[in-house]
Amino acid sequence: MLKALNARSIASRLFLSAAFWSSSILIIAGLGLSALNARATESNFDDELGVYLKALVANVAVAGEEGRAAAPPVIAPQFELAFSGWYWQITRLDGEHPDIRTSRSLFATQLPRLDESAARGDLNRWRGYVTGPGERPLRMIEREIDAGDDGRYLVQVAANADVIQTEIVNFEYALGATFLVLALALLGSTALAVRFGLRPLRVLQEGVTAIRRGEAERISGEFPQDVAPLAAEVNLLLDANREVVERARTQVGNLAHALKTPLSVIVNEAESGSPRLADKVQEQADVMTRQVSFYLDRARAAARANSPSAATEVRPVIDGLIRTFEKVYRDRGLAFAASAPDGLRFRGESQDLADLIGNLLDNAGKWARARVEIGAERDPQADAAGRPFLIARIDDDGPGLDPGARDAAIQRGRRLDESRPGSGLGLSIVVDLAAMYSGSLRLEDSPLGGVRATLRLPSL
Repeated sequence: MLKALNARSIASRLFLSAAFWSSSILIIAGLGLSALNARATESNFDDELGVYLKALVANVAVAGEEGRAAAPPVIAPQFELAFSGWYWQITRLDGEHPDIRTSRSLFATQLPRLDESAARGDLNRWRGYVTGPGERPLRMIEREIDAGDDGRYLVQVAANADVIQTEIVNFEYALGATFLVLALALLGSTALAVRFGLRPLRVLQEGVTAIRRGEAERISGEFPQDVAPLAAEVNLLLDANREVVERARTQVGNLAHALKTPLSVIVNEAESGSPRLADKVQEQADVMTRQVSFYLDRARAAARANSPSAATEVRPVIDGLIRTFEKVYRDRGLAFAASAPDGLRFRGESQDLADLIGNLLDNAGKWARARVEIGAERDPQADAAGRPFLIARIDDDGPGLDPGARDAAIQRGRRLDESRPGSGLGLSIVVDLAAMYSGSLRLEDSPLGGVRATLRLPSL
């Protein structure tokens, strides 16, 4: 049953939950009110019987003071009609044979005494239910009085208990009808509240459906505060997927463009019947292999970029790269220093973070004289969407770079100094990969005297 409930829609679960608790509360309240009403009805009935009991007690007391036998009192007309359901009885308890006086309504019958389970009230009165004439249930109160020398008496007054039961049943019918109407009203209002409350989710669903059908590109409209973040995240996810597709298309286009030249060379050599055709094919095949590997790596990075589930601790990646480059540049005696707070996380794949920082550290190591420093921290400035970023700064104490040459340094394949090993792709790879993550790379003067590479990336 629980599994079936979990499979239901949110609207059904909310409605069933509200219906269950509302019904439970109404049932408990109804039972409580019914019990209170039953006690109140019995109490009121006992009060009415108590009035007649006082009149009978007063009659016994007056008769004792005057030293004469009291005539049967007439306290209400219903006690004069035979088997009317209203009865009284006065019994003298201290004689050898009890002297019993009864109302005319008893018609030669007698009232029984209450058993030990009867409830005791005020003024030494007991109250409870007995079976009276005609086997009919009676509500009765009784009291023992001590008249001194005039004797001890038991005074009893009883009435038909059907009156109490009728009042209780009538109240329960009225209460049940009232609570039934109230339950229907609560269920109706709950259904309307659930429908109205979940309307933003239906609008969101319709927006996603429109996007799937190609009728819209984004989810539009105003949403409540608790749904607006979901709509915003869906739009961000759509934008990220759109960027991934666009970047993949760009990489495919770049790859096709890069392969045109080697293919043209091979075709020309083949048409000219050159004896160096095999060498040219091998040479251009190597070029095409490098190009294919390069653009496949960029396509994979584009697919991983902005992945909502990717998160990488920055400090372990930096520490691992520092240990690697200390070994690579051990012969030159370069010193590498790193500082990054614990808990700083990059919103992306660890391999991409290693490629980004690794290329910058490698470039700094090539130009540094004695020292390379890297520091990472959280960027206090968020982007327009409120997403957090981190800053990584790589400094070297090399010869530096003129401001006019910094743009040229990050162009793919551009090498400003042929004396250093490399292909000229390192900084351009960093720029492209950072852009895939909505990040950036900036070159500026370093406090160490060389170049500072400032990398800005999304964080968590």
